[in-house]
Order: sequence, then C-alpha cells, then structure tokens
Amino acid sequence: MLTFNGTEEKAIEKAIAGLAHIIPLEAMPPPHFPTLIFPGLEIRLHQRRVLKGGADINLTRLEYGALCCLATSPGRVFTKAQIFETVWSMESESCQSSVANVICNLRKKIEPDNRKPTYIKTVIGVGYKFVSRE
Repeated sequence: MLTFNGTEEKAIEKAIAGLAHIIPLEAMPPPHFPTLIFPGLEIRLHQRRVLKGGADINLTRLEYGALCCLATSPGRVFTKAQIFETVWSMESESCQSSVANVICNLRKKIEPDNRKPTYIKTVIGVGYKFVSRE
C-alpha cells in the first residue's frame, strides 16, 4: 500500500519507485513505428503525421489510410477494391468512384503537381501504386 505525503512530484516518484520492482521500466521496449521518408514527403506513422517539404499536411482518415496502404509497399500495384477493403475495412462491389475521389483529393495535397503525379501513379485498368521518387 502506498501513502503519499508532500507534493505531487514526490508522490509520483514514490509510486514509480514502488512499481519499479514489479515492472522494470528498462525492460519495456518502445513501440516501433517506422517513419516513411521519400524525397519531399515524410509519413510519421507513430504520430499519424504527413509532412510535405517539412510542412504538416492535414489528411482525412480515408486519405491517410489510402496513403499508408500505398506507401508502405512502394511499387506494389493495388486494385481499387484492395484499397477500399483496407481503408474502409469492408467489402464493396461499387468502390470504384469512392477510391478514385480519395486518391484525387490525396494527390491535390501531397503531389508537387497533382496533374502530373509523381508519388501515386495510376495503373490503367488495374488501380494505383506508390512510386518512391529517387
């Protein structure tokens, strides 16, 4: 049983000291969430942040999900159905326009020129892929 006398700071120190023998803090490895770094674009998965040229970009949940789906596997082609199932977490027969709209909005936010995309390429008749610019 812990009792606290004095300031809150001392109370916290006492609580940590009391738990140190039960849960050694050094033994708890920090969670590993990689940061995806591409020329001009950084995706900090552990913070759910996207930076374009060092500036924060505000993405919707669906835009962020689509970006992560594509960027975690550069070069891999995803069908619209695969992106829809991954991001929306559901299956759908009519996902074509939903995915296309999200990709269009995402390109406007992350691409240097959304009319000539360099990160998210369309694979005609199939879907999309993320291309890491070198």
